[in-house]
Amino acid sequence: MKQEIKSIRPFIGSENFEISRSFYRDLGFEEIILEPKLSLFTWDDIGFYLQDAYVKDWIDNTMLFIEVGNVEKFWENLQQLNLEKYEGVRLTPIRTMTWGKECFVHDPCGVLWHFGEFFTQ
Repeated sequence: MKQEIKSIRPFIGSENFEISRSFYRDLGFEEIILEPKLSLFTWDDIGFYLQDAYVKDWIDNTMLFIEVGNVEKFWENLQQLNLEKYEGVRLTPIRTMTWGKECFVHDPCGVLWHFGEFFTQ
């Protein structure tokens, strides 16, 4: 039996939950507080759960990819958000790969976000 899949929502951790919550709101996500130590962050149809949980090996190996419509515009907007005011946050400019283009953001505890645009064929 084939089922309809509507979304995927990964769980990510945070070393400092309050700082991470603020960072993701500043990045452009909307927060829905589910429990004192768990929030859902959404942006259009994309979402993830942020937990007040930190396991260094887990965080150091967490990467997420979000496809955007125009990576150049996304990068321009990203640079205007002053996200590097958060300790540990790093922005990496657009790189062109064989499949498309992407830029990167490390969140306050090290989670690596890829924001990319695929080349059309």
